[in-house]
Amino acid sequence: MKFFKYHALGNDYVVIDPKDVPAPLTQAQIRAICHRNFGVGSDGLLLGPLSSERARFALRIFNPDGSEAEKSGNGLRIFSRYLWDRQLVRDEQFTIDTPGGVVQSRVLDGGRA
Repeated sequence: MKFFKYHALGNDYVVIDPKDVPAPLTQAQIRAICHRNFGVGSDGLLLGPLSSERARFALRIFNPDGSEAEKSGNGLRIFSRYLWDRQLVRDEQFTIDTPGGVVQSRVLDGGRA
């Protein structure tokens, strides 16, 4: 499985594009990926980009126990940088749809979110 790991302000997240997984991830798989001793180790998992009718991108955010979160400030910061790094966005501002609502993201200084 292809993934990326990013750090932001004391948090680290694994970012996975849903196109890179053959089937939806289970809670057990997310727990295993996030496990610090036996997996990649992270504060959570970000699954995206997904399509959305409400925003330019959609994102699912998972806690290390496999439960889904509504929002994560550092998770959104990381996902914004991921989109920039993968050249999926070049606009200074764009929207991200999360379970907690649509968030306006802004990229500064060539990629700093």
